[in-house]
Amino acid sequence: MKAYIDIGKRILDEGVWLSNARTGQKTLAIIGATFEHDLSDGTVPVVTTKKLFWKSAIAEMLGYIRGYDSAAQFREIGCNTWNANANDNQAWLDNPYRKGKDDMGMCYGVIGRAFPGIEDDEPLDQYKKIVIDLSKGVDDRREIMTFNHPNLIHRACLPACMHTHHFNLLGDDLYLESYQRSSDYALGQPFNHFQVAFLLLITAQITGKKAKKMRHHLSNVHLYENQVEIFKNEQVDREPLPLPSLKINPEIKTLEDLETWVTMDDFELVGYEHHDPIKYPFTV
Repeated sequence: MKAYIDIGKRILDEGVWLSNARTGQKTLAIIGATFEHDLSDGTVPVVTTKKLFWKSAIAEMLGYIRGYDSAAQFREIGCNTWNANANDNQAWLDNPYRKGKDDMGMCYGVIGRAFPGIEDDEPLDQYKKIVIDLSKGVDDRREIMTFNHPNLIHRACLPACMHTHHFNLLGDDLYLESYQRSSDYALGQPFNHFQVAFLLLITAQITGKKAKKMRHHLSNVHLYENQVEIFKNEQVDREPLPLPSLKINPEIKTLEDLETWVTMDDFELVGYEHHDPIKYPFTV
């Protein structure tokens, strides 16, 4: 993905050093970047200048779709990305709302599948509403799923970084605009823009639409100080390779399928060529 390298060069060339009280790590940051990809050509936006553990990325998004609230649930489907935030984040360990080991609190899919109501209102299953509408060919310009609830941030181990997904229909073509407040560019971003593509593809499949174009809008885009030299010396000069395609089991036809029997064996990344893996430090 040339776009990934180009934005990375912007961080190195234009980035400003910022302090971060939560992590204790400085970041080299820019404000504003967008990934755009037309999925109708059959390819998916996957980083090729290092190895992407793409099954873990799909598993994480599948866990969001299922409304998981525990790192243990994510581990069961092949995703370990929530272990540290659920169990090693001292602020969360000290939080009285934490229920115990592996608890993530009210974040991401918990909000996406059951946005809390007010007074006697029932929680809103945002994704189910979107799937029902799109299956009927309905786009009310409110086909939005957000993982963000500003009044419940204190009940989550981590406020959602990729926080909002807005689906749009033009005829049978399905588009997705996704928004992210904070992008850990070296570690998280390769996961995130691939996840946007996956969310568009799988939603199109279960609603009978055609996946068209995704745009992934980033606000604060940064490299942590312990990642900058690694990115500069090991990744930025690598030549991007041709993009692969994602094969999805055609038997996945409904939201219930995604909620129940789907596993990582139902997906195949075809023609994925990549450079050697790069080990970046993870900051909780």
